[in-house]
Amino acid sequence: MARRNSRLDPYGDAQREDEPIAVVACWLCGRPTGKTIVWHHPVPKSRGGRDVVPMHPICQQTLMANFTNSELQRHGLAVEGLLDNPNVRKFVDWVASKEPDFTATIARKQR
Repeated sequence: MARRNSRLDPYGDAQREDEPIAVVACWLCGRPTGKTIVWHHPVPKSRGGRDVVPMHPICQQTLMANFTNSELQRHGLAVEGLLDNPNVRKFVDWVASKEPDFTATIARKQR
C-alpha cells in the first residue's frame, strides 16, 4: 500500500501542471483544440473504423448532423470530401474566427 505523501512519485512520467500542453489541431477545421478534445472515428466503428482523429465537440456534432455512417465510411480519412458539402464548408468558414473552446447548439439531422 502506498503512502499518502510518498517521496517517490508514482506518476513521474505524467505531465505536470506547470509544463505546457501540446496543442493539437482539429481534424475538420484545423483550429487548435481547447480543453475538450473529442477523439472521433472518421470511419465509424460500426463500419470497421479503428483510426481516431482529434476534433472539437462542435465539429463532431456538425459531422453527425450532416452525414450518415455510410457516407462517412465512403469519405474515410479524406477531410477534403467532407468539406465539399456546402453545409460543412459554411460551418468551417464560420467557426474559423471562434476561440478553441467555443461551443454552440447544432441543428439536428435534416433528412
